[in-house]
Amino acid sequence: MSETDTTATPPATPPVIEAALDEPRIVSETGPAARVARIVAPVLGDLGYRLVRVKISTNQGPVVQIMAERPDGTISVDDCEKASVAISPVLDVEDPMPGQAYRLELSSPGIDRPLVRESDILRAVGHEARIEMMSLHYNRKRFRGWIEGIEGVGAARVLKLRRIDARADEESDVRLPLVDLDEARLVLTEALIRESLKAGKASLEEPASDEDAAAPEEAPRRGPGRFAKRNATPVPRKAK
Repeated sequence: MSETDTTATPPATPPVIEAALDEPRIVSETGPAARVARIVAPVLGDLGYRLVRVKISTNQGPVVQIMAERPDGTISVDDCEKASVAISPVLDVEDPMPGQAYRLELSSPGIDRPLVRESDILRAVGHEARIEMMSLHYNRKRFRGWIEGIEGVGAARVLKLRRIDARADEESDVRLPLVDLDEARLVLTEALIRESLKAGKASLEEPASDEDAAAPEEAPRRGPGRFAKRNATPVPRKAK
């Protein structure tokens, strides 16, 4: 058994990952959230966005939060507004939560984002994450550590993680089956914030195309921040 090494730091340059619009998720919802996901995913796809996660909360009245992004991991405030306008009438017709009034929120995944696709995990190599499995592995379900990548093919694919929460008598380098992954989320660290700010700055400094030069407009406000407050759309329901 190896001891935990907590001195590791994320790589200076994150890997460049090409992701497809139709890349399947390896983590999905259950219950009412799953019904909402099945409805909104095709609508988002038609607009050029990908569904990240659907969450339903009831702390201050029912709220349906839909996280979305472009395949490159970015999304703007205008993108969220566009998606909200397209999704609202579809949910009205499909009515995935019969008899309930709720508020619809469209947002980015945030800096400490959930990792729901292989491309998410590969982009996060070198960063710290919390992992939760559906069943026991190495005598536990929860792990925390540096993401080191993915290996294997098909159902044998595993997430390689260098743990920072391992005791002296536990394995620090673990391989967790992707088919059993229940939840994965980045941990908000200074390195992650710096990388996010750097990526946001680079996107704003990209040279404009000829089409953009012919019709200049305000640069899209990209970034990791959440847009839920601005994009909240009330969806009234009548009890059936």
